[in-house]
Amino acid sequence: MDKSTPSRTQADRADQTKTRILEAAVQQFSVNGLAGARTEQIAEAAGVNKALLYYYFKGKDDLYEAALESVTRGVFASSMSVFDAGGSAGERFLRSALNHFDRVRTNHGFQSLMQQEMVRLHRGEANALSPLVERFFRPLMLRVADVLDEGIASGELIAVDPAQIHNAALGANVLYFLSAPWMQMVLGRDLLTLEALEFRRKAAIEFLGQAIFVDREYGARAAARVLAEMPMTENGGIRPQAFPGLRAIKTEEVRNK
Repeated sequence: MDKSTPSRTQADRADQTKTRILEAAVQQFSVNGLAGARTEQIAEAAGVNKALLYYYFKGKDDLYEAALESVTRGVFASSMSVFDAGGSAGERFLRSALNHFDRVRTNHGFQSLMQQEMVRLHRGEANALSPLVERFFRPLMLRVADVLDEGIASGELIAVDPAQIHNAALGANVLYFLSAPWMQMVLGRDLLTLEALEFRRKAAIEFLGQAIFVDREYGARAAARVLAEMPMTENGGIRPQAFPGLRAIKTEEVRNK
């Protein structure tokens, strides 16, 4: 091998170093924001010197954009995977709602960076989200819309605006976490314990089973199947073996459920 060509081991080490830097950057930017985060702290958290950090990234802005892209790529892959697991359109959408609940619960880095970027968008400021729209966000939204259109066309899901179904499912998840501190004062109990979260997670999917399916009994069974396939884990991640033995459900089965 030409000495000028890096070995696989060298390339692997470089990839690992870059990954550590990005992980440290996500953590620092999510806590301190773009303005408050310091490259010195990021380098220290990643176990590298500042010079090496600048070897991989031109500056803090470049690192921030790379960190947001990195965490968005992971969310995109996880979100899309639930649509590839088989089952009816309604079941695939229920999995998507569960995946979203788990992401809000556990992926604090992504949630924080998204909130920061939303503020910039509302203010009309330059943002790091726009370059990611065509690569990640639009394909995901189109996939959700296709699944809902499929479910409505087959007679499995109620014939309403698909965007309203999507907003209702994701909006309920966001509201629960957003209002939890205030509701804790009102109700006098912690709504973010694992027990409380597992209860709310289950209730959210059971509600969708009753609300968006034409046949409520069928919807209840679909919700039970999805909850059994995707039990809540401590870190909220979806295990590779989370969908054993799934098969595609034919349109006739949906209509004659």
